[in-house]
Amino acid sequence: MKLALTIAGSDSSGGAGIQADLKVFADLGVYGLSVVTAVTAQNSLGVQKINKVPQRIVAAQIDSVVRDMGVDACKIGMLFSEEIVSRVAERIVRREIPNVVLDPVIFAKDGSRLLLARAVQRMRQELIPKCLIVTPNLVEAAELAKIQVTDLDSVKEAAKRIHDFGPNYVLIKGGHLDGEPVDMLYDGSQFVEYRSERVEGPTMHGTGCVFSAAITARLARGDSVQDSIKFAKDYIVASIKKSVKLGKGQMWYFTGGDKERG
Repeated sequence: MKLALTIAGSDSSGGAGIQADLKVFADLGVYGLSVVTAVTAQNSLGVQKINKVPQRIVAAQIDSVVRDMGVDACKIGMLFSEEIVSRVAERIVRREIPNVVLDPVIFAKDGSRLLLARAVQRMRQELIPKCLIVTPNLVEAAELAKIQVTDLDSVKEAAKRIHDFGPNYVLIKGGHLDGEPVDMLYDGSQFVEYRSERVEGPTMHGTGCVFSAAITARLARGDSVQDSIKFAKDYIVASIKKSVKLGKGQMWYFTGGDKERG
């Protein structure tokens, strides 16, 4: 049994964060371990409250599961504070955690800030260099690279700037680009485009979490970075098509992807 670890916030509505990651891991046949960094009160209408977990408890959770069970791949999502960013970065090295996928969660869909401004620089300096792959969306890429990201040319420039921080790969998700959604992978020397159909209609809560969790699960199972991304692209399209509307807001929720592809 392969093991995947998620280090992220808890979403009380179950559509993103720890809850979504564990659903994806189970859907794709890997055993999920979890480290909670923050507890959020949120639903289909937005985020109402956030309470961060003390950094020493975050570190203790990592130690507890990794020292006992080991980890084949790790996905990092919402970290919220600079102290948690630093502590997670330190533990990645100390516990020799492999195949780290960083989904740099900075804003919720309703605009709520999920990574404090002073933590972004800490992420650039301390955490990103320790990651196999970083998967920002356009807004997150702009925040990390300190440029406007609106088209494929600026996507490529942002990818280069983020790669300069030290990860092996940068994958900028292009779901918010006009026209066909194009994700751009950069390995320091060349770009690879991943294209897929645009699913019209529902706005699914937690798409970034589901996508990066799917990449992590496939890495845990031994796939290459490129094959993991290709699988995750197909998986997120299937997930959006199968999502359901819950609550009083306009968000749709993840119920699983294509299990036959697991």
